[in-house]
Amino acid sequence: MNLDKLLVGTTLKPYHAQICARDISNYAAAVEDTNPVYFDDEKKEGILSPPMMPVAVTWPVLSRLDRFIDSEEFPTEVLMTQVHYTEHLVLHRLMRPGDQLFIHGRIKGFLPHRAGTHALICLEAKDAGGLPVFTETIGAMLRGVSCHEGAIDGELLPVPEHDGRAEILWASDIHISPERPYVYDGCTGIEFPIHTSPAFARMVGLPGIILQGTATLAYAVRELVNIEAGRDPELVAEIACRFSGMVRPGTGIKVCCTGRKSHTNHRDVFFEVLDGNGEKAIRNGYIKIKEK
Repeated sequence: MNLDKLLVGTTLKPYHAQICARDISNYAAAVEDTNPVYFDDEKKEGILSPPMMPVAVTWPVLSRLDRFIDSEEFPTEVLMTQVHYTEHLVLHRLMRPGDQLFIHGRIKGFLPHRAGTHALICLEAKDAGGLPVFTETIGAMLRGVSCHEGAIDGELLPVPEHDGRAEILWASDIHISPERPYVYDGCTGIEFPIHTSPAFARMVGLPGIILQGTATLAYAVRELVNIEAGRDPELVAEIACRFSGMVRPGTGIKVCCTGRKSHTNHRDVFFEVLDGNGEKAIRNGYIKIKEK
């Protein structure tokens, strides 16, 4: 199967989501994040969403992409080959209970890769007033699917790269309990059987169920907010990474901060996540933290 670059720019059917307090607290609970900003609704300003929560909001679109692609020309059978490869979130603001979100998306690009095609899907969420809330660009690796010529619709927002020798500035060890994939599944609505069905996971060649990649990333962001942003999630403006390995429940992960770069109004912070064997489960981790 070869993807035609003319399919880049294909739009997705619009999606509407309403955010409630239960959604917000459940997402935080899914990754054991006890920051009261996600739970304490007695405060006058109310609660805020965790920075990683957009991945749960867009899941109904991404999990049924064949139904949302607004084109009869797109070969939706290639979607059966996809695995989550990259994630890039730009946060214009955090979500609050009562938010009405209107999400529009498109196929942002195809990039040739030795494993197949790196397909980029961009989803933009705006509130009822038309103001931007978040932009998510998810990278799906379409295994064994070729594209002879890459193409990008518009500009691709660059992600800063660590320009020095990576060294561990600090590290956090986190135990991933055997039931964690089930809790993350139930609290976020991000459902896929490789995370909750041992039989299905083995059928597709995995050694057993694995932790959701966005859960691994959310644990990392939890630590980065606590340590680098003084527990203030509103300072997070951008998150990006590449998923490079599997995390098995019942083992541990190590979140490692590998560098910082200061600018006038923000800091670039770089990180990676190691699995229980010391292999990289997340590479090229990046978070942009605004200065107060």
